[in-house]
Amino acid sequence: MELHILEHRLQVASVAKESISLFTYGLIKLAFLSSKTRCVFSTLTHSATPGQYIVVVSAGGFIELPSSEHLSVADATWLALNVVSGGGSFSSSQPIGVTKIAKSVIAPLADQNISVFMLSTYQTDFILVRERDLPFVTHTLSSEFTILRVVNGETVAADNTGITNGFVKPKMVQRPIIHPLSSPSNRFCVTSLDPDTLPAVATLLMDVMFYSNGVKDSMAAGDEHDHDHIRFFSFSLIEGYISLVMDVQTQQRFPSNLLFMSASGELWKMVRIGGQPLGFDECGIVAQISEPLAAADIPAYYISTFKFDHALVPEENINGVISALKDSQAGKH
Repeated sequence: MELHILEHRLQVASVAKESISLFTYGLIKLAFLSSKTRCVFSTLTHSATPGQYIVVVSAGGFIELPSSEHLSVADATWLALNVVSGGGSFSSSQPIGVTKIAKSVIAPLADQNISVFMLSTYQTDFILVRERDLPFVTHTLSSEFTILRVVNGETVAADNTGITNGFVKPKMVQRPIIHPLSSPSNRFCVTSLDPDTLPAVATLLMDVMFYSNGVKDSMAAGDEHDHDHIRFFSFSLIEGYISLVMDVQTQQRFPSNLLFMSASGELWKMVRIGGQPLGFDECGIVAQISEPLAAADIPAYYISTFKFDHALVPEENINGVISALKDSQAGKH
């Protein structure tokens, strides 16, 4: 398999919901007027608990966001890695899935104490690493992959960094889950749409992204599961491909003929990881979750944010997933 190092230099930032109006103009421009910007990689994820937006954007798009004390920017430049089977680019190859790369990518990087930020989309999975860690990343993964860099849209062989000093082959260790787990009541879908149809749903998308408080407010007051429902929405526009993650109630607001869905119409349940801000420095969180899922051969989408990580698994597997993860969590004692 090939590991592609994309050419985008990314910034990761967070904004509290109460401050999002300061950045709405720039974010709308990135999402709906991308041809007017120099940005080809942008994502916006909103989780109403704890009321935070996470923005991942390439350097050309970051200039669209005003400098403000309300914009908290991670103190590093990030690069996106993409595992590709059969050659080509992520847009022309089958998705690998985070659990399929747990042993070959996620675990080896965790063993070397290299922090990763995961972003799964409808099309593929991106592993974000700090630019300064790239020599150690390529050295760690070079025995497993053909490593290529994307330069001006073309793939070329990555430079051999020759890292040897301070590089120790780690011992394989168990990674028990150390953070709290929860599973909201929502059922989610992972979908896409043709960028040419974006104008047809622009008003709806803006409402969902910035203004709507979600379906929770319109749910029956007596719904006993109401407290388990969370607000979560993710929008990605990467190299011309759109990805949407939303719950079923939000999805039903969209014209069904515009959204790309799998033939099976598969729905997903969420496992949310964290009880306090996870930050960007702790290593091994993605590995703690993805390794038990890989062992059980359960596919998953994975989206990191500053305060929580989110794994989406097939709805029919949620009970087995929770059981497997809690077994791993018990291993920490």
